Amino acid sequence: MMQDTAPHIPVMLDEVLTALAPVAGETYVDGTFGAGGYSRATLDRAPGCRIVGIDRDQTAHDRAAAWKDTYGDKLILLHGTFGNVQTLLDQAGIDRVQGFMLDIGVSSMQIDNADRGFSFRFDGPLDMRMDQSAGESAADIVRDMDETDLANLIYNYGEERHSRRIARAIVDARVVAPIETTAALASIVEKAMPGRRKPNDIHPATRTFQALRIAVNDELGELERALAASEHILEEGGRLVVVTFHSLEDRIVKNFFKTRSGDVPAPSRHAPMTAHSDHPAPTFRLTQRKAIDPTDAETRRNPRSRSAKLRSAIRTNAPAWNEESSKKFAKGGRG
Repeated sequence: MMQDTAPHIPVMLDEVLTALAPVAGETYVDGTFGAGGYSRATLDRAPGCRIVGIDRDQTAHDRAAAWKDTYGDKLILLHGTFGNVQTLLDQAGIDRVQGFMLDIGVSSMQIDNADRGFSFRFDGPLDMRMDQSAGESAADIVRDMDETDLANLIYNYGEERHSRRIARAIVDARVVAPIETTAALASIVEKAMPGRRKPNDIHPATRTFQALRIAVNDELGELERALAASEHILEEGGRLVVVTFHSLEDRIVKNFFKTRSGDVPAPSRHAPMTAHSDHPAPTFRLTQRKAIDPTDAETRRNPRSRSAKLRSAIRTNAPAWNEESSKKFAKGGRG
C-alpha cells in the first residue's frame, strides 16, 4: 500500500505557544497529543514546566515512549479522549492546570497511514477509528445504517448537499458486495456525484469521508465536552487554546467563547428587567474577538494548515456554569 512519509508539522505552532505563554513550574494539558508537536515545543520553550498529554490512539503513546528519556517526569501521558479530560486528570491526581490546548484535527501519521482508513488517497480498510480497540468503524456504519440516517449524517457532518444521492448509492452498492475499503467507498461516491469534476474541485468523496470520520470518533461531542470541562480544570488565569480545521468545529468553539465571555445580546428595553439577571458571570476573557488564521508563509510551507483557525481565552475567577445555565445560554452548538 502506498504511504506518504511526510513528517507531521504542528499547525500554527508559534501562535499556539504565544497564546499558551508557558513558563517553568506550570502544568499544561495537550488534549490532542498526537505526534507531540505542541507538547515538545512547550517543554523546550519553558524547561521546568510539565505537560499532560492525552490521546486515545495507542500509536501516539508508543511513539512518545522514547521521549521519556529526554523529558522524564515533565511529560505525563494519559490514554483516553480529550472530552474526558477532567476525569483523566482526577485519576492522575491533578486538580487544576494553567493551560489547555487542543488541535482538533487528524494527525498526519493517522491520515497518511493506509491501514487506518482515514483517506481515500490510499486504499486500505475502511476503519477511521482513532482508538482501534473500541467502537464502530466506518465500514460498520456504511454496512448497517439505514439510508435516511446515512444521508443525514453525510449532510450534517460533511455539509454535503448531494448527501441523499450518495446515501442511495451506498445502499445500492452494499446489496451487491460489502463496502470494506477506502477505495471502494470513494469510487461509489465519485460515481454518484452529478456533473463533471473541474480541475480545482475537491475530490467528490472529501465531505463524505469527513462526515464518517466525525461520526466514528464523535469528534464534535468530544469537543463540546472538552470545552465544558475547561471551566473546571483551568485555574484563574489559565489559558484555553483551540485550533480547528473546519466550520463545524470552529462554530462550536466560537459560540462557547462568545457565551462564556458574556457576549450576549442586550435585552430589549421593553423586556422585563429580569430577562438577563440570571446570566452567570463570564468564565473566560477573550484574548481577541476574531479567530487567528495561519500566515501565508505557513500555508505555503504546510498546505494542511490552510483551513486552520486559532481561538484562545483566559479563565476568569467565576464559578463554572452548571448544566442548566450551559443549556439555557448556549448558542448554536453544532448548528
